[in-house]
Amino acid sequence: MIAYFDCFSGISGDMTLGALVDLGISAGWLEDRLKEALGLDGFSIRAHGVERGGISGKKVDVIVSDAGVRDYAAIRALIENSRLSQFAAEKSLAMFQKIAGAEAAIHGVPEDDVHFHELGGMDAIVDVVGTAICMERMGFRSVAASRVAVGSGMVECAHGRLPVPAPATLSILTGIPVYGTDIVSELVTPTGAAILATFAQSFEPVPDMVVTGIGYGAGSRDLPRQPNMLRIITGHPETASSDYVEIVETSIDDMNPEVFGYLADRLFDAGALDVCLFPVYMKKGRPGTFLQVLCHRAILPVISRMILTETSAAGLRHHSVGRRVLERKAVFVSTPYGRVQAKEIRTPDGKRRIAPEFEECKRIALSMNLPIREVYELVMRHAEEDHVQGKG
Repeated sequence: MIAYFDCFSGISGDMTLGALVDLGISAGWLEDRLKEALGLDGFSIRAHGVERGGISGKKVDVIVSDAGVRDYAAIRALIENSRLSQFAAEKSLAMFQKIAGAEAAIHGVPEDDVHFHELGGMDAIVDVVGTAICMERMGFRSVAASRVAVGSGMVECAHGRLPVPAPATLSILTGIPVYGTDIVSELVTPTGAAILATFAQSFEPVPDMVVTGIGYGAGSRDLPRQPNMLRIITGHPETASSDYVEIVETSIDDMNPEVFGYLADRLFDAGALDVCLFPVYMKKGRPGTFLQVLCHRAILPVISRMILTETSAAGLRHHSVGRRVLERKAVFVSTPYGRVQAKEIRTPDGKRRIAPEFEECKRIALSMNLPIREVYELVMRHAEEDHVQGKG
């Protein structure tokens, strides 16, 4: 499964947790998991439904009774000595390191000595470590994100009034595409920036996918003209790839029809992707054959020359078309008659379809004196029983 972070209104730690809870993570489960893994008991997590700009989502609040402030060295020790999984610990440390590194560079102090509420408060620990735990729980294979809206104006923080995006936030966002808005508000927090910098593998429009879930996580503000929300879209990757190919076609009514079979073989040998023949009626009611060839643009000259050389056609047409092709690979199906070559095709919903190779089935049918239909059925039955191996 893949996840897409749609940051049309920025991102923060609580917005991320809210979106993940909206996708199905239990706030109670997350609280228990955090307390067990970190050995801390100075907080609770509450999630409730809210509406921002006409969109319903989840707002996650961290109620803190432990008001202590930890420096980066203490937080690193807390995570390294925790009972977190390797994945959650590594991702949590990576996020905190990005925040501490940015603050240390801006303020001219060693990373371990970075000591302030924005990094060391319990709510920040819950946001960062909680996000890592939830991302592992969701089992995302890949994460992509949109360009990030960063807002404008000034923000009040422990160091006074700072421009938006705050210096630490902007430092963490280095290499990430952002855009300003006329919303006078801090749309991206250091924690939100660190989440993106740690998890997002690409920044692009919504990738091809079959959507399976949508989660909306609410921030704390009511913004003018837009909802203060982070949207996380989940789904299965679309298995069809897109490209452009050439269609070459002509109509023929004055040629020996026996040539068409020979021509099709030559076109396939030359690299044609498909060759189709259609019966048509041409001028003066004469019956003819419509030849259509699909090929990559690189071999268009070869295909065109072959058609004009091998047939009686006086000309042809060609044009570029878009196509979508399902993911496929060569496999072998183990059967009582040996390994049979086939194609494994992935459908748009991620399911597998096996297509036995005709020549393989023909060979077995002739050698075993069997109807080819029975060979196909046997191969398909063994494929359904998962007797499938990679080619090689």
